Amino acid sequence: MSYGVAAALQAAVYQRLVSALPDVAVFDAPPEGGGSGRFVLIGPEEALDAGDKTGGGALHRVQISVISDAAGFLSAKEIAVRVSDALADQALVLARGRVVLMRFVRAVARRLGAGATRRIDLRFDIRVED
Repeated sequence: MSYGVAAALQAAVYQRLVSALPDVAVFDAPPEGGGSGRFVLIGPEEALDAGDKTGGGALHRVQISVISDAAGFLSAKEIAVRVSDALADQALVLARGRVVLMRFVRAVARRLGAGATRRIDLRFDIRVED
C-alpha cells in the first residue's frame, strides 16, 4: 500500500470543486462555529491497499458533504449534483501519482438537529497509483 498520493489527491479534489462551484464555499475542515448558509466539506477519507506487483497504489474512499440551511432539500441536491458531475468518472491531474478510477458510490441525504439544516454525504471511490 502507498499513502503517498493522499495529499496530492486532496489538493486536486479541492481545486476541482472550487472550479466547479465558484458560488459555493469549499472547506477541508468544518468552518468555525459550524458554518451557515451553504458549503461543501471534504473528508473523511479511508484508504485501502490497492498495490500490486507493479507498484504501490491505494483505493481512497472519500466523502464530500454538502451542507445547506436553505428550506427543503432542493438547494443541497442541486449542489450535490454539481459535485457529482465534477468528480464522477472525471480525470484529475495530481502533483504526485495518477488517478486510475474515480466513481460515485452513494449519497445519503438527511436533516441535522431540529431539521433546519440539510446535509448530503456523497461517497466516491478513487483508485490511485504512486
